[in-house]
Amino acid sequence: MDKEPVTFQVSPAPHLHRGESTPRVMRSVIFALLPASCWGVYVFGLPALKVIVVAVGSAVLAEAAFQKLTGRPLTVADGSAAITGLLLGLNLPSSSPWWMVVVGSLVAILIAKQAYGGLGQNPFNPALVGRVFLLISFPLQMTTWPAPHDTVTAATPLGAMKTDLLLHGRISGGIGSVTWETIRDPLVGNIGGCIGEVSVILLVLGGLYLIFRGTITWHIPVTYLITVGILSGIFWLVDPSRFANPVFHLVSGGLMLGVFFMATDLVTSPASNRGMIAFGAGCGVFTVVIRLFGGYPEGVSFAILLMNAATPLLEKFFPPKRFAGG
Repeated sequence: MDKEPVTFQVSPAPHLHRGESTPRVMRSVIFALLPASCWGVYVFGLPALKVIVVAVGSAVLAEAAFQKLTGRPLTVADGSAAITGLLLGLNLPSSSPWWMVVVGSLVAILIAKQAYGGLGQNPFNPALVGRVFLLISFPLQMTTWPAPHDTVTAATPLGAMKTDLLLHGRISGGIGSVTWETIRDPLVGNIGGCIGEVSVILLVLGGLYLIFRGTITWHIPVTYLITVGILSGIFWLVDPSRFANPVFHLVSGGLMLGVFFMATDLVTSPASNRGMIAFGAGCGVFTVVIRLFGGYPEGVSFAILLMNAATPLLEKFFPPKRFAGG
């Protein structure tokens, strides 16, 4: 009796599998962001919770509606839309009106993600595209920062430094100096700012969790932080009356949120280790240059988007390691 022919299924290399999946990666990121998110709600109250809920809900609904209308498979269960909404919400002031949050989510999902073909095809981080669109379109709402545990508004440390430089040509009143009093509030989370950027300690803990779990690698965060520290330190040494201490730059603004949770986006950053190091260094340079010489007090969002645009070039110069020839 003739034997049945053996059928082999051939697929392209690499033939490696970690047991990881998109939903599991997204759940890890959400888990890592939970401490900073909860702290932001604690600091800014129910308005912050409303912003986060509206951002996540409108992002998920926008993706589901677009895919339904265009006949594409529904992918909201993978969690990527929820992450986009969560990151957008954490990048907004707690005083943001609901309609503005919805507009940001629509831009992030429909223009920055689905217009390019969906997850894995977008060249720019969707949440940052949504945030920058809102910052340019609604600058007053995007630069009005409620004070912690209060309904009044207060300037962020970076905003106060930028205003001081514009008015007086130098930093005064201890702004930008490094004492326990000046770094304690941003470390523990007792300052004005975006919902998710106010506690450096919780953001770092979340980032370290992602690194140790293997969701992200150390290359971009470490290079990014070192570059910001060294470059801002050089300017500080040259003229401490006009440039803040590098420690001030490291603990202020949205740096830690951007370093661990947006610059490391697997889709919009290089795949090779050398490419990631170059990417992180570029983010650091642009962040410092924009903070010190740009029109905005913060430069993290613009820096990451600029390096997103440079990712194809970095992939060309630093191609990922090939597992097989052919």
